[in-house]
Amino acid sequence: MKKPTSVEEYIEINDHFKTPLENLRDLITSLNMEENIKWNAPVYSINGKNVLGLGAFKKHFCIWFFNGVFLKDEQNCLEQAQEKTKALRQMRFETIEDINKPVVLAYIKEAIENQKLGKALKPERTTKKDVVIPELLTEAIKNDTSFKTAFNKLSPSCQREYCNYIIEAKRDKTKISRLEKIKAMILKGGGLHDKYKNC
Repeated sequence: MKKPTSVEEYIEINDHFKTPLENLRDLITSLNMEENIKWNAPVYSINGKNVLGLGAFKKHFCIWFFNGVFLKDEQNCLEQAQEKTKALRQMRFETIEDINKPVVLAYIKEAIENQKLGKALKPERTTKKDVVIPELLTEAIKNDTSFKTAFNKLSPSCQREYCNYIIEAKRDKTKISRLEKIKAMILKGGGLHDKYKNC
């Protein structure tokens, strides 16, 4: 499929929904938003922040609300396109008769207001797992205050590396020898992989 370089071109490519797409475009552009082509489709934004987009498919056309999750959706018009899409919501139409202009306009105005208020779904920060300290290392920390101080001064990633180094050993004998090996490194304030990075 040809990539559109303008909204007019996008509508021409999807001429099976030409009139309804033009009608929606007229509604949207009446509200002074910036119009661009992004991801090969019309996208409307405020101060560079995406608010909504138009989409045309074989059997339906739609308005995408980038932060549609914040819309009240009192008319129950919105769909979540995929399970993975957390913020995005879609208002779907099959014919021009499906477009209820006052309702569509109300949703667009609410989306603009939400954008102005800065409502946006922040990407989830993946938190690193807490450090699981093996029993052998816990005992060594308990029995030696200077060793405890040195271990606590290490970054969580360095602590995790030392702990995993002991946990990953299959035999108790190996675990003990690994602990003996790392004690001096920990007391020096170094990391297990200091050759490659700083902790």
